[in-house]
Amino acid sequence: MTEEPSLPPATDTRGDVVIITGLAGAGRETAAHALEDMGWYVVYNIAPQLIWTLYELRASAVGRENRFAVVVDPRSGPFFNELSDVVADLRRADIRLRLLFLTADEPTLVRRFDSVRRPHPLQGEEGVLEGIRREREMLAPYRRMADLVIDTSPLNVHQLTMKMRTVFGTDEEQRLTVTLLSFGFKYGIPLEADHVSDVRFIPNPYWIPELKPKRGTDPEVSEYVLGDANAGEFVDRYLEMIAPVLRGYSSENKHFTTLAIGCTGGKHRSVAVSEKIGDELRRIGHPVRIRHRDLGRE
Repeated sequence: MTEEPSLPPATDTRGDVVIITGLAGAGRETAAHALEDMGWYVVYNIAPQLIWTLYELRASAVGRENRFAVVVDPRSGPFFNELSDVVADLRRADIRLRLLFLTADEPTLVRRFDSVRRPHPLQGEEGVLEGIRREREMLAPYRRMADLVIDTSPLNVHQLTMKMRTVFGTDEEQRLTVTLLSFGFKYGIPLEADHVSDVRFIPNPYWIPELKPKRGTDPEVSEYVLGDANAGEFVDRYLEMIAPVLRGYSSENKHFTTLAIGCTGGKHRSVAVSEKIGDELRRIGHPVRIRHRDLGRE
């Protein structure tokens, strides 16, 4: 085995390392993209001997919460044969290492290669099926040593992404994050909004001299806005309406959504209502971010 950087003795966990390998066409890149979307640092198709060095470089920049993933496959040539030794060394280090192996049945892999009209990397002068079988035999030892094997035959891209979030994501990353965005219609509707609601039907604090200079985040303004009977009913009905939407987004692997609430200038009514809806969504377990796009713009 090629000489490796010395690994520290096992103590407390310094971070996470995931090695993604498996059959071509089984979703290695999809799995890696899912980790990237969750904030993991991902490196594609590297020699196994470089994993620890790259992890240490990353850890020196971000510290103990380092989450690092690599995609390793036979395209790395003769270096790939040393993956088992590298995995054994890494498992003795003070990191949480998981070897993920992705596989699929032959009909599924043949269909996937046919759909993208690309040759299998190991087929040579033969057909795709021969390349698949050659690779499956080559990778058999790594399947046996894997911490997790995922058969992607019945999974589409979105389902595999959701599987990765379930296995490797934090509790918050597995939930839908909702952004409540208040805005003023006179400055334009936010382009990033998935849903837009208009609260200009609520009496405007702008016309109350003592409230005019204040903002929707001030208790006096919030009490005035939300004390209106129509405003209270709107919040209740809005939460009822949006509940199945958020459940549907979660089941369809959508992890971020923006709910925009607008009034005339984005200072009073939309701000107070957004804060209230955000509080209620947090109360039932949704991660919520609140942004007031036009607050201070007047």
